[in-house]
Amino acid sequence: MALLVAHELTCIKSDRELFSALSFAVDAGQVLHLHGPNGAGKTSLLRILVGLSQPYGGQVLFNGQPINQHSEYNSQMIYLGHKAGLSPHLSALENLHYWQQQQAIPATVDLMNLLEKLGLVGLEEVPVGHLSAGQQRRVALARLWLKPAKLWILDEPFTALDTSAIELVQTQIEQHVKAAGSVLLTSHQALSLSIEVHNLRLDYQW
Repeated sequence: MALLVAHELTCIKSDRELFSALSFAVDAGQVLHLHGPNGAGKTSLLRILVGLSQPYGGQVLFNGQPINQHSEYNSQMIYLGHKAGLSPHLSALENLHYWQQQQAIPATVDLMNLLEKLGLVGLEEVPVGHLSAGQQRRVALARLWLKPAKLWILDEPFTALDTSAIELVQTQIEQHVKAAGSVLLTSHQALSLSIEVHNLRLDYQW
């Protein structure tokens, strides 16, 4: 059974149909790269998949159950959107502590070591609003090391990152997939992974 299934999804936004009767599946141990031009509905699709938006038609299943009826869906999924989802007034450490508490994640990871790995050493106590866009993105991506979720849904995760950070995140994606995790992501950048990548394209509907 596929981990995540999109069944005949239809999305209409501002009276324009972005996609209709769209079906696909993401299996355990698989990367699905969603790509297509701006305005094709990639972000709208991801928001439907994580339950933030409702489709005009169709449904999303997780382990065979509709996501709105699956009690463990949110705990088994990480979603990173265009926005970092960070408080600009809190430091990197404070943001991650807050997120851990919100997600009921045991504090088993050394956050200082994790932020050092992400190239944020010396910036742990700086309010996130004072960090660069790339540094803020690294703080947001730290969640991939903190939460043992089966499914990662990532919207342009490499935005504003330098080469070393992109390599670090891609390595983490590879390790997650090799451990039977699943990843669905959008990226305008070509992926450089040592594992097989499946592709799904959305085209702009006139």
